[in-house]
Amino acid sequence: MVESSEGVPSGLRERKKRETRERLGDVAARLFAEHGYDEVPMSDVARAAGVSDQTVYNYFPTKPDLVFDRADEVLEKIRAAVADRGAQQSPAEAMRTIVLEDVDRYVAEDPALARGEFPAQCRLSAVLRRRALEFYDEVTSAVAAELADTGFDSMTRRAQAAALVAVVQQTTEAIGDAVLADADRESTRKRLVATAGAALDHLSTWCAPA
Repeated sequence: MVESSEGVPSGLRERKKRETRERLGDVAARLFAEHGYDEVPMSDVARAAGVSDQTVYNYFPTKPDLVFDRADEVLEKIRAAVADRGAQQSPAEAMRTIVLEDVDRYVAEDPALARGEFPAQCRLSAVLRRRALEFYDEVTSAVAAELADTGFDSMTRRAQAAALVAVVQQTTEAIGDAVLADADRESTRKRLVATAGAALDHLSTWCAPA
């Protein structure tokens, strides 16, 4: 068994760090849901979680990181979906799985946390909206890089990637609006699956290999 320099098994140490990070994220989400992202300082998150301010900063160097804590994971998931698609599968079909997972996650989300999570808070905070635009631009670049095998020129690939990522973005924004409006989840799910599916159907032909 591998141990850390403190004599604690590394696997246990990593699990505890992951659990602490998740707990801090949940505490922050509850505070954001109650008061709004812009009104909650990092010190309030630390106090509510029963830890020092420095502990929060160790896990989340900046306040937006509390909302964008899964950004790297989401970017890699989208990139991998496009990169690992089957030979006969269009990039739009690969993206469909990502969109459906986002919608299903919304339906299953704890209502007490949902208002404090990324989709809803980005609809309320200009700071987070700017950060979200930067994130989606990064995702677009990653997707465009994985379309090199389609035979299209770089400008077309970038445009295709932007259109594909826009479906994810628009779905996420619609989820945020639904959360804030306390809309019926199942009817919202059906609507988003239909509208996002229709958009991806249109893009499937355009994004098919040349």
